[in-house]
Formats: sequence, structure tokens, C-alpha cells
Amino acid sequence: MKFLPTAAPEEVGLSAARLGRIAEVLGREIGRGRLPGAVALVARDGRLAYATAIGRLDPTRDAAMTEDAIFRIYSMSKPIVSTAIMMLAEEGRLLLADPIATYMPEFASPKVAVEDGGKLTLRPAARGVTVQDLLRHTSGYWYTHSATGGLKRLYEEANVARRDQTNADLAARLATLPLAFDPGTRFRYSHSTDLLGRIVEVVTGERLGVALARMILQPLGVSETAFSVPAAQHHRIAEPFAKDPETGAAVTVWNVREPPQLESGGGGLTSTAADYMRFLAMIAGGGTLDGVGILGRKSIEQMRADHLGSAPGEPPLPEGYGFGLGFAVRRAAGNAAMAGSAGEFYWSGAAGTTFWIDPAERLFALFMSQGPGQREYFRMQFRNLVYASLID
Repeated sequence: MKFLPTAAPEEVGLSAARLGRIAEVLGREIGRGRLPGAVALVARDGRLAYATAIGRLDPTRDAAMTEDAIFRIYSMSKPIVSTAIMMLAEEGRLLLADPIATYMPEFASPKVAVEDGGKLTLRPAARGVTVQDLLRHTSGYWYTHSATGGLKRLYEEANVARRDQTNADLAARLATLPLAFDPGTRFRYSHSTDLLGRIVEVVTGERLGVALARMILQPLGVSETAFSVPAAQHHRIAEPFAKDPETGAAVTVWNVREPPQLESGGGGLTSTAADYMRFLAMIAGGGTLDGVGILGRKSIEQMRADHLGSAPGEPPLPEGYGFGLGFAVRRAAGNAAMAGSAGEFYWSGAAGTTFWIDPAERLFALFMSQGPGQREYFRMQFRNLVYASLID
């Protein structure tokens, strides 16, 4: 497990006492039964200043949480896949302005759904979906669980989210579905990054997991981020409670003990805190870590810029945030109901993981847990605790 260089908190302008509140607060919440356990890391100026592993790794066997625990990171897969797309652009193998039909011909003639009085009709889209649309979630596609009306019925009938299919199969299913709006006109969180994963496969000729390992993970010294966990490491997988501690509803997470057919670029990866922190350090460092260049500085700047402009956003974007190429981007210091800086960027995972990078404060932080129902609360709580520790 390869962590970052370390520093005492005060050496990088952080208060050790205030950082200590993170473990205190998490310990209290774990004691109340709201969270099984967590790993939290805080870095500033490229050095790791705080790390804690607290609570239980697996509630069913009362195993203690460890810093090398393996988590389902769900949508925190998206920034990694988006990075691969940006690398292909830097290599001259694609353009962000390219229609996705360049790589997946089945998307050549997109239609937009128009619903009126419960009746669904289709019209030609104003233009094709581009690679940039997929990166910033302005494609017009949807997730089945958030779709509404007649489109939801079509998504359910197409069974888009099934795991027993390849990335090519998923793309083919999505190509049969109409868009919710003309591409580029609004933000809607969707299967867009799954399609980016398929584009990586088409351009490289490799399965997505192989391409990500070759292009990003291995060069960064990231060895335990993948679409499944090998049998010898199953004992390190972090697990949620069987039932949500607040609603009592059954908690369902993906089985990561067997290699899946679907290597979901939008949500299929597992990772450790050390692995993901190295990825964040590369992004925060302008595309380079330990002398290894993954992306150029201008590509990183493009990724962390707001690409929505006047296009309206919607959940899961918080108030005050736009979206870049793989990350939500804070537009101003105000509006959002959590601490942060203008230009800070972040993303999270459905099972409880989250990170953010704050260039203005030279800060990045990572929270890893498997508590789906409590994820929004702990994202904000962790942020506030970290920002409160700044002393310069």
C-alpha cells in the first residue's frame, strides 16, 4: 500500500487538535449505529497530514476497519474514466467535439422524446451527442432509477442497468432509447460515463479495466483498484449494515467478489484509500505524481472548469455547483450549504465515498465508507470538519 509523503498537520497549516475532531465525530456516529466504519484522509501541499481508520470493516463479523480496506467506490469511478478520455484526447486519438457515433455508429441518429398527455412521441435531436456531452452529463440520457414518465418505462423495458452484459451490450441498449432533451442544453446525471468507458474500449482495443490499469493505475503505483476483488483479498472488503439504520430498509450493494461482465465506467470500480488518494494527488498536482505525467496541466484545468455555462443543473448537483469534465465544480464561495472555495471540485459514490480538491487552499481530502443511506450527511460533516482545521 503506497501512501503519499506525510507531514505533521501544523507543518502544512492544519490544526492537529481540530483534525482530531474527525475521529471523535465519526466515533460518536458509529457508537450510535449510524455508520459501520470509515477511513478518512486529509492532505495539503501534496503531503498526507491526517489519516484515521475507525469502526468496523464488516458488521457481520465485527472486523475492525483498517486503512487498507477495499471499498465499492461506485460513481467515484467516473473521474478515473474521464481522465482516460482526456488522455486519449491528448494523444490525438479523439476530440471532445467528436460525435459519439464516430466510435459507436449505433448512435448516429438520436431522437428526443416528447411527452404530452401521457403520450410519447419522438423527434430528431438538434445535433448528435458529443464526447464532451458525455463528460459533462449533457447527453440527454438518464439513469433508470431517476427517469420519469414514459421514458422511465422505456428504460425499465430495455433493462439498461443489468450487470450480466458487456459495455458494448450496454451501449447498444442505450442507443435504442430516446433522449430526454437535445444534447448540450441541460445537465442530467446518467449512464454517460458508461458510454465513455465503451469509447475507451473502442479506441484502445482493450477491455476497460485493462486500459485503465495500463494508462493510469499502474503508472501511478495504484495496485488495488479494479472492477472486482481477488479471492485472497475478500477479507478486506468493507461492507454496509444489512439494513439501513434509519429506515430499516434492506441495503443492497454490488457483489465485487466475482469479475463482472459489465465493467461499468460510471460506477463499477473498487479501491482503497491509499490508491484513490494517489489518483487525487495526481489531479491536484496538475497531472503529475512522483515524476510520472498522466495528463498535461491544461487538460486538468479544462476538467475542473465549469462546462455547463447557462445550462440548468439539477440533483445530484448541490446549489452553487456546475459540472466540469468528470467533476462537480463550485462556482462561488456562497450558495452551497457546506464549506468550500470557488473553484473547488469533487465527486462521490452511492455507497458512501467522497472526495474533493480545493486548489485555493492547496487541500484535498477523501472519505471512504459503506453507508449508502447516510452518505449526504457524512459528506457535509466531513467537509466542515476538515475546513475547520485550517489555521493559515
